[in-house]
Amino acid sequence: MADNDICNKILAALSDSSTNVKKLRKQILLQLQTDSDDKVAKKKFKKSVQALESEGKVSLGEDGEIKLNDESKKDKKKKEKKKKKEKKKRKKSIDDGDDTETLEKKQKVEDLDTDEPQVEEEEPEGNDEAGEEKNAPCPGNPSGYTRLFLGNLPFAVDEHSLRDFLAPAVMTHVKWITDKETGKFYGSAFIEMKTSKCGAIAVKEKNTQKLMGRPIRINFAPAREGDQWPPKAKEVTGNGGQAGGTGVKAMSEKPENCVKLFVGNLSFDIDDDTIIKFFANVDAEVKAVRWLHHRDSGDFKGCGYVEFWNTEACEKGATLNGKTLMGRPIRIDWTD
Repeated sequence: MADNDICNKILAALSDSSTNVKKLRKQILLQLQTDSDDKVAKKKFKKSVQALESEGKVSLGEDGEIKLNDESKKDKKKKEKKKKKEKKKRKKSIDDGDDTETLEKKQKVEDLDTDEPQVEEEEPEGNDEAGEEKNAPCPGNPSGYTRLFLGNLPFAVDEHSLRDFLAPAVMTHVKWITDKETGKFYGSAFIEMKTSKCGAIAVKEKNTQKLMGRPIRINFAPAREGDQWPPKAKEVTGNGGQAGGTGVKAMSEKPENCVKLFVGNLSFDIDDDTIIKFFANVDAEVKAVRWLHHRDSGDFKGCGYVEFWNTEACEKGATLNGKTLMGRPIRIDWTD
């Protein structure tokens, strides 16, 4: 059976462009805070894609590319065009001298004649107009989402720097994603935008843009049923709202052209295949692994070094700092 939450996330992610279905699956499962190798989650994703495909909402090509169907896009344009005509008609009525009561009666009749959702045709703007509905559908955000997922955040990010990065879009809340046991920052967050238009701006203009040298991933992430969102108050951790949090060791400064990471707090049952598969979750291809052992006893120290083929892969691997591997929150840091 298809998962409605996953279906909505798929449609939101495909609102502007097509993508590879495997990359989309990793993106969606990351938003759901689910491991990309979770067989149950992967099965739900597959069924959701099949359901959307059977409904004619998406198409899946032989090359693995998934995209919104052209008919869905045409329907959206028709609805936008119809809404625009209705607005012009009401404006003309005002110019011709119709009073407010007459216009309201006309609008009620029009609403009874159609059950199509109303879509605003204006381009997204950072500041919402007076009286505008917070979750109103808009170009680039037809579902009116205001909750976003941010990934690949730098560990030095704080609320102030994130607000500056998102401008002119306005953020109202931020919830840094941290390990429940250690408080270690995962390099990702959920944020709430002031309006759906602000959400559209952030996804369209800021996705893949660099913040402190890191290309940030931004996607629509509607809250799951039963979740308390947005938070009652701004949820920031650490001094001055820094994501790393008090008492949590942040990663050191990244050396230039770094291709190697230190990995610590590892399970003593770890092996090469497990660590390679772990970094493969973020498409970070491992070149070599070197475990550290005590000189006298030869016992494994629970840490080691992982080398990647290039600095881009190394940066991807660093985003897993704090993630759980074999029951332990792994500690990652840059190294020469």
